[in-house]
Amino acid sequence: MPTSREQIGQLFMVGFDGTTVSSDLAAFIKEYKPGGVILFSRNLESVEQIVDLTNALQRCSPHSPLLISIDQEGGRVSRLPKEFTIFPPCDVLGRCNSSELAYAVAATTAKELKAVGINMNMSPVLDVNSNPANPVIGDRAFGSTPAPVCVLGEATVGGLQDNGVVACGKHFPGHGDTNTDSHKELPVVSAPRERLEQVEFPPFRHAAAHGVATMMTAHVLYHALDDQRPATLSPAIIGKFLREELRYDGVVLTDDLEMHAIIDHYGIEEATVQAILAGCDMPLICKDRDREVAAIGAVEKAVADGTISMKRLEQSLARVARVKRQFLPSVKPVILSDARLIVGCRTHRTLLHTIDQARARLAKVGL
Repeated sequence: MPTSREQIGQLFMVGFDGTTVSSDLAAFIKEYKPGGVILFSRNLESVEQIVDLTNALQRCSPHSPLLISIDQEGGRVSRLPKEFTIFPPCDVLGRCNSSELAYAVAATTAKELKAVGINMNMSPVLDVNSNPANPVIGDRAFGSTPAPVCVLGEATVGGLQDNGVVACGKHFPGHGDTNTDSHKELPVVSAPRERLEQVEFPPFRHAAAHGVATMMTAHVLYHALDDQRPATLSPAIIGKFLREELRYDGVVLTDDLEMHAIIDHYGIEEATVQAILAGCDMPLICKDRDREVAAIGAVEKAVADGTISMKRLEQSLARVARVKRQFLPSVKPVILSDARLIVGCRTHRTLLHTIDQARARLAKVGL
């Protein structure tokens, strides 16, 4: 029977510095047993280095395969080196208005990620670009109305998950109508529930009903849903709306708990415990090792003193385990020679060229 630390660690997705598995990182994974890691540009240099890194990470976690994730949306949110096929931002696919193209882009991205040992992509963006003044979404969205976001979001989920990569719809329940960037401060949305239902919520309702394996929360305060807590920490938004009303039983990740929208208002320990109590399964902490250790310790304490019930803990553990069974039934080392045949191959470059040509045609007619 796993110990409580082995169990609790499975709920965490963590980031780290460096391009190799240092002795410090290996010791951290061995002791705290996180369920997943997230990779950023700072961790990634080349196909060969990424293969070495992901294989080394998995060797550190023999008790349970790691979810190894990345934000590879295309456009300005791309973490991979230039050897990979880097697609344009989602709004280009939205203007192409082709679910087949969106599926092909996601499938191609999934094949290249899988080839180097990355098994989860923090995509698709399900936010509607409903506020032109929004500083953080913009061309990351498929469109400024919900319909294309629903259709192309579903196609992206299919392209990723059909090719063995976990998809993650973000940022629930919608980051498109904000005036500020949650990386820097806490955005507030004052729109009435009726408008949110018409514009922001449909892509998330659609994705919840069509098999997206995971979703990520928004660090945004929605007055119409909970005027006290941002979505990530809100039982009304995660527990009641997402879990009960939308009947979503996939894994819910927080956005990075180190973002200023959270860390300026809550300590990392309090935020982590509140997120789990709200109904989130995986707190995401992208960089600071001390905060990662403090957050895991806070959950251990909260479970020990009954603040987080065993029932609540077991719900999240079951969801994480289910995703791992579905997408990581057996993790074998990835092979460099195979990865080199797949990453940036001619077929993938041809697809990119096709999209670039379509973008040029759209620009000519003013779309």
